[in-house]
Amino acid sequence: MKILVTGSSGHLGEALVRTLRQAGHDVIGLDIKESAFTTVTGSVDNSECVQECMHGVQIVYHTATLHKPHVATHSMQQFIDTNVSGTLTLLQSAKANGVKAFVFTSTTSVFGDALRPPAGTPAAWVTEDVKPIPKNIYGVTKSAAEDLCLLFHRKHGLNCIILRTSRFFPEEDDDKLKREKYAGENAKASEFLFRRVELEDVVSAHFAAAQRAGELGFGRYIISATTPFLPEDLQELNTSAAAVVHKRVPGFAGIYDRLGWEMFDTIDRVYVNEAARRDLLWEPKYDFAHVLDCLKTGDFPASLVAKQVGSKGYHDKVFEDGPYPV
Repeated sequence: MKILVTGSSGHLGEALVRTLRQAGHDVIGLDIKESAFTTVTGSVDNSECVQECMHGVQIVYHTATLHKPHVATHSMQQFIDTNVSGTLTLLQSAKANGVKAFVFTSTTSVFGDALRPPAGTPAAWVTEDVKPIPKNIYGVTKSAAEDLCLLFHRKHGLNCIILRTSRFFPEEDDDKLKREKYAGENAKASEFLFRRVELEDVVSAHFAAAQRAGELGFGRYIISATTPFLPEDLQELNTSAAAVVHKRVPGFAGIYDRLGWEMFDTIDRVYVNEAARRDLLWEPKYDFAHVLDCLKTGDFPASLVAKQVGSKGYHDKVFEDGPYPV
């Protein structure tokens, strides 16, 4: 099967290309950066380049994007050119070439300010029914690209599945206060409770989306680790998160104590993956319980593909106050 992966030099793009090649697929990798996983160097906003890549393609995995860390280093127009115009160019070419499934990698960042309840109020229970309130150009352009996918499904019958992925990057957190209070692996482990997903599970979600696209036609899905929390936990989560974790995952305390780790004081949101598991038949492997099982043996949980891809970063230089100037 011939498959196009955009953003093939990026974190998720490389993971997809690696896995697809191992399965014997004919993969075209498109990226503005050269790499061992990019076969065509070019922009998703270049219609001639995209058209050249799209011949004979049956599935498109569109991961190419400017990310949140680029907000301070790239202009709004660059975000529009890549995230919106680039997606439009790909959709037009996919329609013209009879692509069977178009899987668009979006982000939970589209929810924006809908994820920030005031202190003392219940944490946000984030399902696909939550109305996005983007708070920066990244969220705005990803939301606009999602709407273009919907338009091409409604007007042209293109099968489009949108995956709103939560955090899966291995880089340091962009929150200075969090970096100062929690070790990197400590923070990442705790995030599997509510806002993180492992790279292998993101890859499997994309494959599940492509398989189900013909039957579903269109859908938006949150891709995050399965949470142990329940809606009745939301009030306490945003005031005393550790107490809720003790209740839902009682074995965590001994492991965290041994490592000298701390649980977050509060948790203000919970991403819910129920719809993706139900509709896409997606079976994520990595959740907080799995993380704890790995930590018992002294290993931080990471799939083989995550180890192979490693950390890529988002910029070519180091900034004075942390990894990202945001």
